[in-house]
Amino acid sequence: MLDHKFLFLLCGVFVLATAGCGKKASVAAPDAPLIVGMELAYRPFEMTDAQNKATGVSVDLAKALGESLGRPVQIENIPFDGLITALRTGKIDLIISSMTATADRARTIDFSDPYVKTGLALLVGKNSPVQKFDDLTAPGRKLAVKQGTTAHLVASQRLPAANLLVFDQEEACVLEVIQGKADAFAYDQMAVFRHWNKNRDNTRALLEPFTSEEWAIGLKKGNDALRSQVNAFLAGFAAKGGFEKLAEQYLPDEQKAFKEMNIPFIFVR
Repeated sequence: MLDHKFLFLLCGVFVLATAGCGKKASVAAPDAPLIVGMELAYRPFEMTDAQNKATGVSVDLAKALGESLGRPVQIENIPFDGLITALRTGKIDLIISSMTATADRARTIDFSDPYVKTGLALLVGKNSPVQKFDDLTAPGRKLAVKQGTTAHLVASQRLPAANLLVFDQEEACVLEVIQGKADAFAYDQMAVFRHWNKNRDNTRALLEPFTSEEWAIGLKKGNDALRSQVNAFLAGFAAKGGFEKLAEQYLPDEQKAFKEMNIPFIFVR
């Protein structure tokens, strides 16, 4: 029969050795793939090329991050509304998908430092008298928004319900403006610029944002080590002109237009 004191000591050693099991986040091997989730449906940030390969601003940013960490990058194409779930369940390591760092999202995931500062802008009908967002509060004015977007939320809070037209598709909102059924369409600056560029005969672009928001990289809650690495990378990437190169490659027309309008461009410097 074992001595009771010996059993007590043995149990104590076992408790100390196993304390915290299941609570401590596993640490990936240095050369393990960095799995990045994004929805490849938002040009020119997240998209596919003619060979159906992932490309765009976010893809290049992910690859540069992987290179700085010495880890190969694996891109997972996931619907935007499934990205946070994929992150929380460990299917992916990061979200790099033009995601706004909101207080609501920050309750369930962590965010890196921001790398984009943008806001909501207006695509306005050529003959509409609207010059700013507040003009849309007048009776009879109509604003088109895509359902579930930040623009939908903001407009619901700031405009009368009668002034709001809600659609499932971005293109439907643009068509309402072109046909004169809506005074304006609210969306992010880059999208507003692109739609105006395609429809200059029928629309105007009010690119000065009426709200402000920041895009950041999403991480699983408590993954502080990876978050520190990501923040260090973003600071170094910006210092070396990495974002300027991405703008020159993917957003040259947007960058030029913003400069002409004296509006700060989106990338954090």
